[in-house]
Amino acid sequence: MFTDSHCHLAFPELTESLDAIRQAMAEAQVTRALCICTTLEEFPQVHGLALQYPNFWASAGVHPDNEGVTEPSLQELIRLGSLPKVVAVGETGLDYFRLNGRSIADMEWQRERFRVHIRAARHLQKPLVIHTRNSSSDTLAILREEGETGAVGSAGGVFHCFTESMEVARQALDLGFYISFSGIVTFKTAQDIRDVAAMVPLDRVLIETDSPYLAPVPFRGKTNNPSYVPLVAKQLAAVRGQSVEAIAQASSDNFSRLFGVADT
Repeated sequence: MFTDSHCHLAFPELTESLDAIRQAMAEAQVTRALCICTTLEEFPQVHGLALQYPNFWASAGVHPDNEGVTEPSLQELIRLGSLPKVVAVGETGLDYFRLNGRSIADMEWQRERFRVHIRAARHLQKPLVIHTRNSSSDTLAILREEGETGAVGSAGGVFHCFTESMEVARQALDLGFYISFSGIVTFKTAQDIRDVAAMVPLDRVLIETDSPYLAPVPFRGKTNNPSYVPLVAKQLAAVRGQSVEAIAQASSDNFSRLFGVADT
């Protein structure tokens, strides 16, 4: 019924409880999850989860915030992205939140890493999982420069854990991207995100946990896991004036269409 389109089940705080998490997912009717890769070093564990469980899939990529890790080449991303059950490229994008005394100009390495991911996704014709924080103008500009305009040949993808403005959402939609909402949409201070959630067309909506982070209310501050994604759907249903079942069905259908996977 529900699909968690973005979680980090290879992170130690979730891996050690995986059996219990899978049981909780089944009880909550969360039937599928996309396990997201954040470093090349982590990829074998992420991919291993997808190969072990029929209702898990994997991505291949290096998070923009990660430094001191193996830098992804175009050839390596294409190789990893071609493996069975790897359905997306990312998590990739830009993050200018923690500059640590550097200027935005100093983050050219991050922009180049992003371009490599876009080129791999276009070669593979698999969607991008986009992370953008304090960097939406550059994120959108680079996508356009690399040909991600929604035209034939675009890889497309999703802006995950959306926290940007209404205008950024509209531009992302115009480029053919989906918008994914996390537990943040349940936070008291997130009315602007709820407004975006009410605007996004239903056929472009995804839901996610981004676990182990950002647990939705009433579990805020606790370790998140995919069994909590129905709470995100419940909040979207409330702000959109639709049923939880409608949100579950549409977001699951959208997941199937974007990532090219069947329901389980």
